[in-house]
Amino acid sequence: MIKHYSLTLPTFTRGFHLITHEIVKAIDSLPEQGLLHIFIHHTSASLSINENADATVRADFERHFNKMVPENAPYYEHTYEGSDDMPAHLKSSILGSSVSMPIINGRLGLGTWQGIYLGEHRDHGGSRQLTITVYM
Repeated sequence: MIKHYSLTLPTFTRGFHLITHEIVKAIDSLPEQGLLHIFIHHTSASLSINENADATVRADFERHFNKMVPENAPYYEHTYEGSDDMPAHLKSSILGSSVSMPIINGRLGLGTWQGIYLGEHRDHGGSRQLTITVYM
């Protein structure tokens, strides 16, 4: 059996944000066993699983990706939507548009220090739409 849920996230500032709680809240109940898949419907934001306890990890992610994928690179042609747009597309492709994890004993099968990140790569990205799929 497969169930789909839609979740509209509020506007987040640029950076990496834990959204695990919002994901769990959007699902009416998790099966005892299964698989959870989350997909973001945007090309300038991403999803990732990483450290959920120390906020400096998320700040370091933002600083690293801004250095790795800088704004205003002279070779960018796609510039008409702002200096943060092309880097946002690149960051989104590098990190990905979906994550999957097991459901074990009615809970997300994340590791002790793992959480689900929204990577907001635009200065003014707006709300973000997710599709959450539960495979039972």
